Amino acid sequence: MIQIQNITKTYNNTIRAVDNLNLTVNNGEIVGFIGPNGAGKTTTLKMLTGILRPDSGTIHINDYDIQKDALKAKQAIGYIADSPDMFLRLKGMEFLNLISDIYKVPTDVRRERISTLAARFELEEVLDKPMQGYSHGMRQKMMVAAALVHNPSVWILDEPLTGLDPKSAFALKNMMREHADAGNSVLFSTHVLEVAEKLCDKILIIHHGKTLFYGTLEELKAKYPDKDLEIIFLEMTAHE
Repeated sequence: MIQIQNITKTYNNTIRAVDNLNLTVNNGEIVGFIGPNGAGKTTTLKMLTGILRPDSGTIHINDYDIQKDALKAKQAIGYIADSPDMFLRLKGMEFLNLISDIYKVPTDVRRERISTLAARFELEEVLDKPMQGYSHGMRQKMMVAAALVHNPSVWILDEPLTGLDPKSAFALKNMMREHADAGNSVLFSTHVLEVAEKLCDKILIIHHGKTLFYGTLEELKAKYPDKDLEIIFLEMTAHE
């Protein structure tokens, strides 16, 4: 479960990237986080994971405060960042073992999970190769596997489908649905509104750091009848 209460983040004392944001992602829910470039999505996700500290407000992951109980909160999180270009000198298997070590995943458990994830995302042939030689899409798939290797209950995903081939994107979308159906929480940002429309239980639309809408797609479409999400999104953000 993710709970955000009144978080605000300002850069250089002038740019308010996130403005008094509130959000709850219940167990069993997938929430799509959408907004134009610079709307505050990545800043919010980085505050959720403890990478950035909010100026004000509180964040709880499974009832643990991300600032006061950081280790317990972060143990529950699987995070895919907005860039897959990290730890590139490591081989794929070295990277997955490093992440497994950080989260204290037992050897026998990690072996099974790595095998399952590698098969699902077609990584078996590159695990023994340095990641600096991977394509962008292959690096993205490795970040997905690394985020999930410790079987986290809360998924926080920043544009997770970017760079994935159709088969891998389909696999990840299915895993997101399976994860939520098992009683866990998923929050992901995306520019692909069709994915948000088909996959999400709720949608958060943000612009200039402020919430324009949060609720179900049915609730949103009741306000904008006979329009798809793309048209609704363009109309809402055009007036802000």
